[in-house]
Amino acid sequence: MTAQLVADLEVADRVRAAFTAEPGEVLAVIGPNGAGKSSLLHAIAGLVDVRGSARLGGTELLATPVRERRVGLVFQGQLLFPHLTALDNVAFGRRSRGEDRRRAEAVARDWLERFGIAELADRKPRELSGGQAQRVAIARALATDPDVLLLDEPFTGLDVSVQMALRIELGRHLRDFPGIALLVTHDAIDALTLADRVLVLDGGRVAQVGPPAEVAAEPRTPHVARLVGLNLVPDGDDLISFTPDAVTVSLAEPEGSSRLRWRGPIATLAPHGDAVRLLVHASPDLLADVTPAAATELELVPGQEVWLSAKATAVSRYGAREAGR
Repeated sequence: MTAQLVADLEVADRVRAAFTAEPGEVLAVIGPNGAGKSSLLHAIAGLVDVRGSARLGGTELLATPVRERRVGLVFQGQLLFPHLTALDNVAFGRRSRGEDRRRAEAVARDWLERFGIAELADRKPRELSGGQAQRVAIARALATDPDVLLLDEPFTGLDVSVQMALRIELGRHLRDFPGIALLVTHDAIDALTLADRVLVLDGGRVAQVGPPAEVAAEPRTPHVARLVGLNLVPDGDDLISFTPDAVTVSLAEPEGSSRLRWRGPIATLAPHGDAVRLLVHASPDLLADVTPAAATELELVPGQEVWLSAKATAVSRYGAREAGR
């Protein structure tokens, strides 16, 4: 049985993150570009210099030679060995540990079967589609029976329909995976559907940790708020979040003391379902949904100064920092 992972890592001057992950848990790592998400995974895998500690039960991973760490890594670009077949790619990890060819290939065939691509066993990577190649890459990582599975944006670059199918498949395998899975993603759907908990990195530091629904309901960074379609406004020691459809757009300053209000120019307008979604540079940037009729009546165009307001009863207010952080 895989043990708990307790990590406190510092990668150069870019990332400083402390967290824990439990056996059988999928921990999604999200944050803006440059937040240090991939660096965190690469540190655990031994691909970058790192200070600190990453204890897996009684084993210190950082003191363990990279080849001896029971860690599986899936990159966003597959990175399969081009000269090997799909079968040999999946068997590679076990063969490199000294397992005999027959046993390694049997395990590899089993994993190709689980991903529904057993008939592709003899194909080289250049003969595979992007989705097929990524299935092979994930099977290669899982075939080694890792204690920790590191998934670095595994759906990036794939067609939307392929992403959806692969997300469902991966979710099925992760439910049966006894180890710890760390999933770096930029997509809220991945975090909400695959993860047991979410770790938010911002500026190389941990900004928030919690169950997906909790993080989505009370985001503590603008990036997460935007991912889940919420507005986020700092207000002293509190944060205020609210949906774009809770915002009223007007050309004149709104009246009434019960309304929160902001002013700024329209940056963009775009269709959003049955509404027109505005991005307004209102310090901070805010989203507002209006009906097409209202957009036409107000003659809204990019660059136009508008007032935004929301009823105090339509916003959620909570502490800027999590309890205990």
